[in-house]
Amino acid sequence: MRVLLPLPDRDFDVTEVAVPWRLLRDAGHDVVFATEHGGLPPQADPLLLSGVLFGQLGAEPEPKEFYRELTGEGAFRDPLAWEAIEPEGYDGLLLPGGHAPGMRQYLGSPVLQTKVARFWATGRPVGAICHGVLVLARTIDAETGRSVIADRRTTCLPKYMERSAYYLTAWRRGRYYRTYPAYVQDEVTAALDDPAQFERGPIELRRRGTATDDTPAFVVQDGRYLSARWPGDAYLFARRFTALLE
Repeated sequence: MRVLLPLPDRDFDVTEVAVPWRLLRDAGHDVVFATEHGGLPPQADPLLLSGVLFGQLGAEPEPKEFYRELTGEGAFRDPLAWEAIEPEGYDGLLLPGGHAPGMRQYLGSPVLQTKVARFWATGRPVGAICHGVLVLARTIDAETGRSVIADRRTTCLPKYMERSAYYLTAWRRGRYYRTYPAYVQDEVTAALDDPAQFERGPIELRRRGTATDDTPAFVVQDGRYLSARWPGDAYLFARRFTALLE
């Protein structure tokens, strides 16, 4: 299968990109990357590699190693341009997240939203994690005039997680964890037909799912649409998305 994974030029989440890439590659699938202009390798949020505060709150060692491997891949080093994407040529679409300022390029792009709307119309698997759900919330179905996920059950970065990270780090990092004035959960919920379609999942601030333990992880599947909350869900999210492809 060919899976499309669009990215901004910088500041995407290390774990939410590297873990799905690695698990999809290990399952024999082809991941195609795309950035706004293409041709140059994008860069992950550097604080997630070094640590947001005192070396903490960044990616775990295994996802960082996956990312190191990813940066050597030809498809990552020479991505497509968003304009060049032909959505019908892919079997799956993955929309990762990230919260640093560079993500706005990707989260608010009308060009990317047009491509996403075309892919959504194919009925093939779509996965979005954390802030990546905003891309879908902002993508409008031309026939209905509503978000493509208006009638779907979904999760995304919960407000309590976003608020907690901001309060913990604002003294040192300012609005690093507040990508937009509105919380991600509030914007996603506003795009739904019924706020009850949003699923927060169990409260979790520290524990993360791993390659061998999904206990802390949470995802929501509604037909061929899969969503997750944060990097702690990335392994379960990647496995479930791989199962959707197969």
